[in-house]
Amino acid sequence: MNNPLGVMQGRLLPKYKGRYQAHPKNYWADEFYLAKDIGLDCIEFILDYEDAEENPLLYEAGIKEIISTAASSGVSVKSICADYFMEAPLHSSNEIQVENSLRVLNQLIDNAIMIGVKDIVIPCVDQSSLKLAEDQSRFIESISEVVFHAEKKGVNLALETDLPPKVFINLLENINSNNVTVNYDIGNSASLGYDPIEELETYGDRISDIHIKDRKFNGGPEILGYGDAKFDIFFNKLSEFNYKGIFIMQAYRDNNGIDIFNQQLNWFRKKYA
Repeated sequence: MNNPLGVMQGRLLPKYKGRYQAHPKNYWADEFYLAKDIGLDCIEFILDYEDAEENPLLYEAGIKEIISTAASSGVSVKSICADYFMEAPLHSSNEIQVENSLRVLNQLIDNAIMIGVKDIVIPCVDQSSLKLAEDQSRFIESISEVVFHAEKKGVNLALETDLPPKVFINLLENINSNNVTVNYDIGNSASLGYDPIEELETYGDRISDIHIKDRKFNGGPEILGYGDAKFDIFFNKLSEFNYKGIFIMQAYRDNNGIDIFNQQLNWFRKKYA
């Protein structure tokens, strides 16, 4: 495969504030050079809710620093994981929170195009899940307010959900925009017990960003190859869709990051990259 291969921000570095995944404030640029050394193409930048106003994605000098770091390292930013919207969901019942989240998303779309980002991943899992019908309705109403902006700028809003395939495609069809796409997480789908063949047959042509992860059924992260993710089945089926998007390593991590990452990167490259 010739698809760009990257890593979720922070996975090559010691944990930030002990968190499994977060924007590593103040030392985020170091990771670009680590990524370069191991031959990765890109980093999926994270926008957290905590300290969002200090994240370089949201202010002019920060955008310039991202551009400069990407240029000097040769490692680009093609996608953003907007974990911000897990804490401040677009489908919240708090109208003030929704209004603020829409403002942040519009700003993120504007800034994304300056650094070459094509996909903004919007997680709708865990506390921001869309499993309730009323949450889906509120989400459709809210995201519809920014869809035209995303279309105009050429940015995909890639939804990561825990919905079964038929419910997910119904949500996408109700939004009705080619720029609202799918972020597919192999490990999360394994944990939920979903069939990758059914998923790809339902919305395989809508996937624009893929997270590489392994999990046990109903369980947490595992080292790649040790969970229940059906990698061979998934990639064999994916080959039918002429997928041109990115692969982002979001695999199991320990406190340090780099050694366990390299072990899994080598496993993935030998089998699929």
